[in-house]
Amino acid sequence: MESNSTLIFIISSFCLGAVLIMMRNSVPEKLKRGMASIAVVMILFAFFLILYSFFNMGSNP
Repeated sequence: MESNSTLIFIISSFCLGAVLIMMRNSVPEKLKRGMASIAVVMILFAFFLILYSFFNMGSNP
């Protein structure tokens, strides 16, 4: 169950980043910096989760 929620988080964070990049002209100026900061933090955490799962791949029975 834990791997499913991790996978969903990784996919959703990358989708959020992609949507913000594609729709950067239609996002209001007041929200751009905040949403971009949240997306960067989520994507960095997703990369951390990917690396963590690779390092722990062999240790789980």
